[in-house]
Amino acid sequence: MSQAPVGQPVATPPWVLAVKWLLIALTLAACTYLAWLAVEGGSWLIVTVVAFLAMSVLVVYSTRRGITMKYLLPGLILLALFQVWPIAYTVATAFTNYGDGHSLSKEEAIEAIQAQSVRPAPDSARYGMSVAIPEGEEIATAELSFLLTRPAQEGATGEHVVDGQELFVGTLEGLEPLPVEGVTLRGNGTIGAAPGYRVLTLVEANERAQDVSAFAVPVDGDLGIKAATGTQAFVGRATTTYNPDADTMTTLEGTVYVARDGNFVPQDGQGPALPTGWTENVGLDNFSSIFTDSTLRNGFVKIFVWNLVFPLLSVGSTFLLGMLLALLFNDPRLRGKGIYRSLLILPYALPIFVTAIVWAAMFNQDFGMINEVTGLNIDWLGDPWAARAAVLITNLWLGFPYMFLICTGALQSIPTDVREAASVDGAGPFRTLWSVVMPLLLVAVGPLLVASFAFNFNNFGLIYLLTGGGPFDATNSQVGNTDLLITFAYRLALESGTPNIGLASAVSIIIFLLVGALSYVGFRQSKALEEVN
Repeated sequence: MSQAPVGQPVATPPWVLAVKWLLIALTLAACTYLAWLAVEGGSWLIVTVVAFLAMSVLVVYSTRRGITMKYLLPGLILLALFQVWPIAYTVATAFTNYGDGHSLSKEEAIEAIQAQSVRPAPDSARYGMSVAIPEGEEIATAELSFLLTRPAQEGATGEHVVDGQELFVGTLEGLEPLPVEGVTLRGNGTIGAAPGYRVLTLVEANERAQDVSAFAVPVDGDLGIKAATGTQAFVGRATTTYNPDADTMTTLEGTVYVARDGNFVPQDGQGPALPTGWTENVGLDNFSSIFTDSTLRNGFVKIFVWNLVFPLLSVGSTFLLGMLLALLFNDPRLRGKGIYRSLLILPYALPIFVTAIVWAAMFNQDFGMINEVTGLNIDWLGDPWAARAAVLITNLWLGFPYMFLICTGALQSIPTDVREAASVDGAGPFRTLWSVVMPLLLVAVGPLLVASFAFNFNNFGLIYLLTGGGPFDATNSQVGNTDLLITFAYRLALESGTPNIGLASAVSIIIFLLVGALSYVGFRQSKALEEVN
């Protein structure tokens, strides 16, 4: 087979070039589609990012240059999507009041408040309603219309009256008669089909539930037709109106609400705020709340102390047990080591959510196996100290197989002549273990111990499944006695009475900084062990 002369580029087979340009074309097509969706959604930031991504792919892969970047670009893209962007978004959220009741922009909140305040006008007509969109458009982005029916008034005739029903189409422009030609009525009197429109099913309309709720067909001045149920609409009037000049909301009763701290609150200070707020920048308020609010501060300090103790004890206990078992099964005189080792790693092979739930059942005070076998009557999951012990015991069961595996591998890599030399020098078994084996073992497993500490520092799954962070004190239902900072942040974000994602993001940033600082110190210490070699 002939080869290209030295120094000349090798010709690329035509099929490889065809595949390359096909993949580039598919990538550019996908980017174009994403950009189109982003444009329809009004997200120009995503449009810019997608355009930059498409340009990068075209520049890097369409030429022979930049060989290194051809390998780095996919990794850099994934790094930006799954690491950099989540961190940046979390940091940005930590400086806002984003959470329950504060998830909209101010303009959206004003619209929602006015929509929620709509009440039926006296003696208003009721309509049968079908939600529809223009035929051929996407459900998620198309403009909505209401196809409406009502009993025909006496003497009403014309091309929009059929079977005693008047037909209308309602849009943001107003209410117009709907010609009956091609219209199909359902048994409940609502429109099932109409030329030029796609009538949405209840499931499809539910996908746009927020838009349907805010949608109003203007009629007669300040009146509008609003959805009452999935198939009914009414003529109503907003009882709360917005004054853009004064930036206030006013009810029909004359109560004035002013904008303050992401909410409209009563101007006279009497009564609650309106139910819907908006997201706004709050600066360092979330961080200061953690350290100045007495409930949060005391709970944070309590959780932080336990959060340090838990990974230290977990790593220490699992490493000690795993190392001792590894030393035992590393003895050449022991038979059947393969079988024993396979059995010992079974806890590591089982999913944590299964193991944690099983252990939670075994720790049950009344019916759990542990109290029944030992004859004890300990409230393992109800007493703070017993619950912490239960967490450590369970994590010992889950963690020692990992330590056993890495210690077994490290021990097998230690040359036997090193031990023999120590024996010749008169060192006994314990002296050899302490002065020769342990330093060499820590060279290999030291960084893994630091990584295990960082993992247990954020061991959300074990705490959430075993104790749920509890038991809780009677005076504070947000801070549990086995909570880690990560479960505390989760509860603030999703499980508290008023979820505060901004505050939870601030806690997450503090966790990130703490884990980073502790890991840095740990790796600096483990680096010193390299001098042993």
